[in-house]
Amino acid sequence: MSQDLSQLNLVELLDLLEPIPEPAPISLWPETAGWIWVGIVLLASGAWCVRRWHLHRYANAYRRAALREIAIVGNEPVALADILRRAALAAYPRAEVAGLHAEKWLAFLDKSYGGTGFREGPGRVIAIAPYRPVDETPGIALLATEWVRRHCQNPVGLP
Repeated sequence: MSQDLSQLNLVELLDLLEPIPEPAPISLWPETAGWIWVGIVLLASGAWCVRRWHLHRYANAYRRAALREIAIVGNEPVALADILRRAALAAYPRAEVAGLHAEKWLAFLDKSYGGTGFREGPGRVIAIAPYRPVDETPGIALLATEWVRRHCQNPVGLP
């Protein structure tokens, strides 16, 4: 520098400064293999979770259909008996459910959801409704809804 810097004003001194070199841009690609494996494991776990959710949703499609039908028919015992029978046939093996009737059918319904509303409550109407005219029974739609939501697909001790 041949100039005397003391003779320059502040703006001229700033013009003489050289810009600081910028660092190289940071790569978004992981630098170690460990992070790549973590990413692969996370992707595989996410795919597994989505698959399990899909299978669970598919396996419970009959429950959603039964709940929609119960909401439509209300406390009509004949329709509710049909809906419960179809839901039971979808959830359990046909050989175990198809032949059940009367007290055995009510016992199956009670045992499969862990309550007593069918043998001792308003659900008794379910066993006779398909064969004999029965008036609408209050509370039976609520009981049917509870059974559809709570019954186990593989309960221990069922016939």
